[in-house]
Amino acid sequence: MDPDLYLIRLAQFHPSFRKPELEALALMAGVKIEFVEYSEYSPYCIIRIPTISAATTLLTRSILSKAIYHLWASAPTYSALHSILRTQSSHLWPLYEKSSFKFTVDIFNGSLSEADQRNIVNEFAYLPLHGRVAMKNPDQEFVICQDHEHGAGITTPTPKMIYFGRLVGRGGRRAVDTYSLKKRAYISTTSMDAELALLTANLNLAEPGKLFYDPFVGTGSIVIACAHYGAMAMGSDLDGRAVRGKGGKGVGWNLEEYGLSGRWLDAFIGDITFSPLRGADGESDYENAWRRGGFLDGIVCDPPYGIREGLKVLGSRDGSGKEVVWIDGKMAHLQDKYIPPKRPYSFEALLFDILAFAANMLAENGRLGLWMPTANDEDIELAIPEHPALELVSTCVQPFHKWSRRLLTYRRRLKDETIHSERGEERSTQATNGASANDLNNFRKRYFQSFKPAGESRSTEILDSIVPKQQ
Repeated sequence: MDPDLYLIRLAQFHPSFRKPELEALALMAGVKIEFVEYSEYSPYCIIRIPTISAATTLLTRSILSKAIYHLWASAPTYSALHSILRTQSSHLWPLYEKSSFKFTVDIFNGSLSEADQRNIVNEFAYLPLHGRVAMKNPDQEFVICQDHEHGAGITTPTPKMIYFGRLVGRGGRRAVDTYSLKKRAYISTTSMDAELALLTANLNLAEPGKLFYDPFVGTGSIVIACAHYGAMAMGSDLDGRAVRGKGGKGVGWNLEEYGLSGRWLDAFIGDITFSPLRGADGESDYENAWRRGGFLDGIVCDPPYGIREGLKVLGSRDGSGKEVVWIDGKMAHLQDKYIPPKRPYSFEALLFDILAFAANMLAENGRLGLWMPTANDEDIELAIPEHPALELVSTCVQPFHKWSRRLLTYRRRLKDETIHSERGEERSTQATNGASANDLNNFRKRYFQSFKPAGESRSTEILDSIVPKQQ
C-alpha cells in the first residue's frame, strides 16, 4: 500500500460542503492533499497526504469529518483484504505489538449482527498485537469499514469495498454541540445553526491573526464561529435591535458566554451602502475596488433574501435629506430607540454591492463567504454573481424542497492577476420610488408564483415552514 494514503470517515451531511472544507483546511495547514477516491454518495474518502502529523492536523477542526485513518489495506473482498494486509503492510505491525488496542467495525448502507462483527474481527487474529484489549482509551484503534452500494432503496448484503486502517485523528464535530442554538440565550428566528456557521468559518479560513466582518450580523452565529477558530470578529446590521440586543443580552453577550469576548471588537448599525468601513471616498466601482487594497481578511454573511418582506437599505425613498428632529431636547437620531429611514432595495443590487464592498475591503487572498438563494428550476435560478477582483473558489448547496441556498466562497485576487470577466461593470439600476418588493426582487416574485397554486393563496404558516433560517 502507498504509505501516504489515508481514509477519512465523513459525516453524511451537506455532501457538497465536504470536499471544499477539506481543501480549505489543507490550505490553512499548509499541506498538499490529493483526493484519490471521493464520492458525495459515500462517507469514505481516500486522500494522499505526506505525513501522519499533517493528516491529524488536517482533521482537527473539520466539521464534516468524523475521523481519519492511516490506510493499511482496501479490497472488494475479505480474502483480498487479508492478502494485501499480509503482503504490503506487515512492516507496520511491529510498531504496535505492545500497545493496548481495540477494533471498530463501521458499516455504511448495510448491517451486521454483533456476532457477525465479532467473527470479522477474529479473522484478524494473525496480527501480532500482544497488548491488552482496551475498549476505553486504547493506545491504538483499528477500524474495519464496509461500504455497500448507495442509492435509494438499495441494500446489498455484500460490500462493494472494505477498508482497514489505524486511527490517527478525529474531526471537530464536537463544536456543533458546543455552539448549538438550543444552548444559546440570545437568538432569533433567523439565527444560523451552529454546523453551517462553523462550516462558513472553515471555508473562509478563519484563524488567529485574521480580522473577520459580518455586515448582516444578526445574533452573531457566524462571527461566533469565526471567533471560535481564533479570528478577531466584528459586525454590523441594519436592524438596530439586533445590534443593541434585548434585556442586556446581545451579540457581545453571546461571545462572552462562550469565553470569546476577547476576540469580539464590536458591532454598529449600518449597511454596506453606508458603511464607515468604506474609506474616505466611499467609492465602490470595479476599477477602484480592484486597485485599492483592503484590510479585512474575511467577510462572511447570510444577507436577507427579501422573501418574508421586501429588502430595504438606509436612506429616504426620494433620496433627499431630512431635517433634524428633536425629542425632549435631544436629537432623535442619536437616541437608543431611533430607527433610521429606509428605502426599497433590489436583491440583485444587494449582491452587486456585497461583491463590490468585498473587492474594496478585502486584503489580497482574503475571502468572501456569501449565502444566497436559488431555485431548483432553470427558469427561476439566480446566476452566481461575479466580480473581476474576486475568484469563485467553491459553491456549496443546501437543498430544500423546490429551492436551495448556496454558500459562495470567493478569494480576493492579487493585484497583478489577470482578470477575465464577461460581466458588465455597470451596477444595474432599478427604480425604487414606488416600486413593490416583487418588482425589486425577481426571486421573491418567482418564489411566490412557484409555490402558490393558481387561484389559491398560501398562508404565512406554510411560508414560514419552507423558508430556512438566515443569519
